[in-house]
Amino acid sequence: MRPKPPTNYLAGYPLPLVAQIQQLIAQGRLAALLVQKYPQAHAVRTDKALYDYVLAIKNDYLRNAPQLSKVAFDGNLHSRQNILGQHASISRVQGTKLKSKREILVASIFREMPAEFLRMVVVHELAHLKERNHDKAFYQLCQHMEPDYHQLEFDLRTYLCHLEASGQPLWE
Repeated sequence: MRPKPPTNYLAGYPLPLVAQIQQLIAQGRLAALLVQKYPQAHAVRTDKALYDYVLAIKNDYLRNAPQLSKVAFDGNLHSRQNILGQHASISRVQGTKLKSKREILVASIFREMPAEFLRMVVVHELAHLKERNHDKAFYQLCQHMEPDYHQLEFDLRTYLCHLEASGQPLWE
């Protein structure tokens, strides 16, 4: 069995920027920069608190979107192909009616991360309620809900690179 190649969280970013992040990791300075920028973890720890948190954001920006039947942390998400969040639409036939349920699952590693990173993933998954594909309209909706969306996504990706390199979480 071959060893698993390292995940390239920074694929698609300019090579000089990726080299700079790799240099910060090698020098052991990336962790300090991230902790300085995002000093503490959020207080959302339970599935109920996560549901309330997601519902508040949804009600602020996506009032006409379908209701969510389930929002939860999922311990298996990050280990399966490094998925950070997942949205699902489940349809079931009940008698003569077709019932549809919407679910959002967030990787459990977000229990110990800054609120900004949790918000970025939640905004991303909520945007899928309106826009299925990762196209221009999708990212415009993400930026409408979180103006710093792209910077937060980059910072999260750099943190995931740090986590993969060191195996040591920064917030707990």
